[in-house]
Amino acid sequence: MVFPKTFSTKITAKACCFACFSGAIFLFSSLFSVQILWAIEAGMPNPPASPTHVTCGLMILDVISIDDVEESLEVELALIATWNDPRLAFDAESEGVDRKIFQGAFQFLELFSGWWPQFLIVNQVGSGDVSAIKIEVYPDGKVKYIEQRNAVLETPMSLHDYPFDTQKLRVLMIPFGNTKDEVLLEVDQRAIGVTEHHVRQEHDVNVAGWDLQSLSMEASEVEVVYKDEVKHISQIITTITFERRSWQLVWQMLFPMLLIVSMIWSIFWIDLESLADRLNISFIGVLTIVAYQFVIIENMPRMSYLTFTDTLLLVSFVTMSVTIPQSLYVYSLSKSGKKQRAAMIDRTCRWALPVGYVAMVITTFLWFRLT
Repeated sequence: MVFPKTFSTKITAKACCFACFSGAIFLFSSLFSVQILWAIEAGMPNPPASPTHVTCGLMILDVISIDDVEESLEVELALIATWNDPRLAFDAESEGVDRKIFQGAFQFLELFSGWWPQFLIVNQVGSGDVSAIKIEVYPDGKVKYIEQRNAVLETPMSLHDYPFDTQKLRVLMIPFGNTKDEVLLEVDQRAIGVTEHHVRQEHDVNVAGWDLQSLSMEASEVEVVYKDEVKHISQIITTITFERRSWQLVWQMLFPMLLIVSMIWSIFWIDLESLADRLNISFIGVLTIVAYQFVIIENMPRMSYLTFTDTLLLVSFVTMSVTIPQSLYVYSLSKSGKKQRAAMIDRTCRWALPVGYVAMVITTFLWFRLT
């Protein structure tokens, strides 16, 4: 049976293409398999020593946001880690380079065949976004790892002094999958103070409403119990100190509230028998304090304790509420013919209530600042 010439030519072309494609796949898989076998034989997937000492430094490049309600911090981090792996040592003269560089996700994941610790930030929300990564290998086997990532961190806040609070927010980092006997994290002392210098040079690092004060690091360990087996994991705790810019909140919220409280005291100059006018002013003040409470609750997390602002609102609420029974009492005295006594009570309240309120505010402020 004889096929047409055009039909046989098409079959031959398809067969050649299929053969080339199959050969390319076979060659790629062979090279990839050889690379994997070489890495396994060299022992690269395992740490080079027991334990492997990994020196870490953390730097804050930018503060994106601080959320009081969610108690979270979004920052841009730079992580620098170094360790020694003699298996990666090479002859710089024969290689023609003083160091080998693997940068970018492709080179790091596909070309670099050595071991590296997988750094896990325990209190990070989600996987984060690694924007840059780089590994440098030196002739003596020293390895330098540099990573830049954006991270949203969950960290509890102490809001007792709000809005005059200073927050110490933490970053908890461990080598994922390695115990303390395998990988031991240590603090790179050279990284201490780098963040503060960066903040002084770049003022836009700070986020609105906050000032970054300092960054400190300490090495510790965490105990994990799994199936009645206790394992110790090395970790580094990074503490970032922020100070709130409180004066904006003072002028926008606390100062107007103090003015409203002082305006309530005007009822002590109103005629004793004008009960409706006195009560209207008192109730307006009380309702204003309630509105302030709702505004503050919306901007604060669910807490089981009172902050300075909460206590100040409570003191203001009680002070203004006292004017309601006071007005009723002096009105009843006036109606019963005891106007002189009622007038004397009003005159006493004109100075006693303001002095008492100021004293309670100062006492509350000192209490929260000293405790």
